[in-house]
Parts: sequence; structure tokens; C-alpha cells
Amino acid sequence: MKSSEIIVGLDIGTTKIACIVGRRNENGKIEILGHGKSESIGVKRGMVSNIEDTVNSIRKAVDEATTKSKVDIKYVNVGIAGQHIKSLQHRGSLIRESNEKEINRLEVDKLINDMYKLSMAAGEEIIDVIPQEYIIDGEQGVKQPVGMLGSKIEANFHVIIGQTAAAKNILKCVKRAGLEMVDLILEPIASAEAVLSEEEKEAGVVLVDIGGGTTDIAVFYDKVIRHTAVIPFGGDIITEDIREGCTIIKKHAEEVKIKFGSALASENRDDEVVSIPGIRGRPPKEISFRNLASIIQARTEEIIDNVYYEIKNSGLERKLIAGIVLTGGGALMKHIDQLSSFLTGMEVRIGYPNEHLASGTPDELASPMYATGIGLVIEGIKRYDFEQEMDRLKDSTDHDLDLARNKTKIKSEDLKEKKRQSYLDKIIKLFDRDLIE
Repeated sequence: MKSSEIIVGLDIGTTKIACIVGRRNENGKIEILGHGKSESIGVKRGMVSNIEDTVNSIRKAVDEATTKSKVDIKYVNVGIAGQHIKSLQHRGSLIRESNEKEINRLEVDKLINDMYKLSMAAGEEIIDVIPQEYIIDGEQGVKQPVGMLGSKIEANFHVIIGQTAAAKNILKCVKRAGLEMVDLILEPIASAEAVLSEEEKEAGVVLVDIGGGTTDIAVFYDKVIRHTAVIPFGGDIITEDIREGCTIIKKHAEEVKIKFGSALASENRDDEVVSIPGIRGRPPKEISFRNLASIIQARTEEIIDNVYYEIKNSGLERKLIAGIVLTGGGALMKHIDQLSSFLTGMEVRIGYPNEHLASGTPDELASPMYATGIGLVIEGIKRYDFEQEMDRLKDSTDHDLDLARNKTKIKSEDLKEKKRQSYLDKIIKLFDRDLIE
């Protein structure tokens, strides 16, 4: 296997902004060339709330990654999340004028592109279209239609929708930081690439990415994504509960949560306490580990209950053999896997992105909190490879007179627009139009 181009993932999260520079090596593993991290100040619950603060945080993370990797970073794959994200199921179809010719990649891609033309509510656009299965002349369960014969191609699609304004704000921040956005990728899809195995996706698994502002969910079954959802709760709301419940400042609440926090009160004792420094000469405050865990457990149970609701909403609850995989910074909470298993009755493990990483990668990056950033690099490589494949297909098509005379009448514009005219393209056009106005 040849090494890939250098790909950069930019994870604009509520708690941190991470920039990861990587490429696929000859062994198929992801080699991290450098990474940078900065505190995320201008992002709330996955959405940009302050442009300037977000731009400054992006620049800090990118500058650090540039220094470590010695790569001039210009193009980035950016993750998108937030409670505005939703999904729906839709079926598309394409009638072929000739059933004597084999179905080719361009026809399949045209079927996918047509999904981006679906009518959406005002202020909403389609972020991504994911094929679940193809139906050829009524024959269901086709995974790969290329090369088959048939007169009608149908497909069931998982369509992911987001708010135009949210994506425009992300694009504005990236451009002001001096970068160009290659692709906008749904964060739970990126995280899944980093921590899930193909066997788990086939058996049925739920990815739960617990970030600072949101908890992202992706349900896989038979190697296909079946359901996505974003819950507007994450690690930050647990910190806020500790701050209010223990009447301490947010900085101390976050430190206590990370160092001494637990999601199971029963696993902690009343006689174990942590002392919090007082403010301006006031006496220190003592908090028992059990009381701290009780506060954390209450909010964590609420998050898991919401996750379980989405699992049941997917209709696949009893088919998910591989259970739940927790990742993101919130997955580092002690005993969170035991609590999740108790509340859902499903097997639970913590997802680390180290399976896809090449040897020599810093231990820091093997943490669940970097799953999205590393996943953005992996997904970016996959999408780059796809574009390269479409380039080669276009070149061969240009020289294939037989295909040019094919009765399917693939227009030259379809070949030129091999890249999906997706959400990002529309956002860029809207953004450029705003600048002109």
C-alpha cells in the first residue's frame, strides 16, 4: 500500500480545538506528523458563539501543529456537530436506458448526488448522504452495484441535515484563520472511523462520543450507519453541576471532576475528601468523594438515558451485538462504562483511537479525547482516495468511446462535477455572496 497525501483534521470542539496532521503509511496505519491543541473559548454546545475567540483558538492549535509537523498547513477537514444536526431516511432511484451495459461508478455517484437536491426547510441544508443499501430491479440487499446489470437502481439513504448559519460561522472562522476547508464532516462519523472495528460495525454497535458541549451518537448495523443524533449535554454541564452543587468556582470544579470524579457514588466513601482552596483568604472547602460522585452520577444518568432513547428510536436495540463504545473526553470519567452498562443492559467498552495509529505515536494522542481529530484525518484520507479514483475514472472515460456512446447518456457536466456538490459547496457560495453584498 502506498502512503497517502498529508491530511489535516481540525476538531472545533466546545472544550478544546485540536489540529492533527497525518498520513497513511505503507502499512495502512495512520502516521501522526504533528498535532496542536488550544482551549476553545468561542464555541458553545458545538456551535460558534464568538467568531474572534474561535479564530484565535484555531490559530493557536494550527501554529502548534505546524511547528511540530514542519508542514505548512493550508487545507483542513473540519468536523461539525451541535444540537442542530438531525437525520432522516430517504429512498432514491435512477432509471437506466440500457440494461445491457454494466452499472458504473458514475451512475451510482449521480444517484447519490441527486439526494443533495432534496427540498429542505428554510435555513437547513444537507450535510452528507450515506448509502445504506442498493436495490437493483427490485433485488434488495445489494452492497456494491458497480458491475451488475439492471434497468433500475434504487438506494436507501441516510441523509444528515444541519443549519446553514452554523456551517457558515464555522467556514468564516476557518477562512479568517487563513485556512481553506476541504470538507465538512459529521463528527460522530469521524469518531467512528477512529475507534470502531469493521467487525463491530457489522455486528451492530452504538458509538457515543461524549464531548464538552454535546454527546454525539451513531448507530451501525451490517457495516452501515443506520441512525445519528446529537444530545445537547456533555462534560461541561457536569462541571456546571459540580460548581453549583459544591459552591466552588468553575476552574476548581473542572479540576475536581478530572482528578477525583466518578460516575458511581456507591464506589466512593464518605470519609475520603478533597480540599478546595478558599477565595481571597476564605477557609478551604472540603467535599467528600461520595457527594462529588452523586452529583456526577445524576447528570451522567440523564445523558445515558437520552442515549438509550436514541438507541430505541433507531429500531435496532435488540440487534446491536457489539453494544456501546464510549469515546470523547467524557469517556475518561471513572466508572462511566459500568454505569452505562447498568442503565442500558448492553455491553460497554471505552473506545481508544490507537488501533489505527502507527507505532511511535505520542501516548497523549491515544486518548479518547482525540478520537474525533484522528477520525477526521482517517475520513479525510478515505475521501481523498475516492476523489482520486473518480479522477482516474474520468480520464479513462474520456478515452473510452464505447462509454461515450452508451445509451445511459452520462452528460459531460456529470463527469466534470465528479466531486459531490454538497453542503460545503453551497455554504462557500453563500459565504462568497455575503462578502460581495
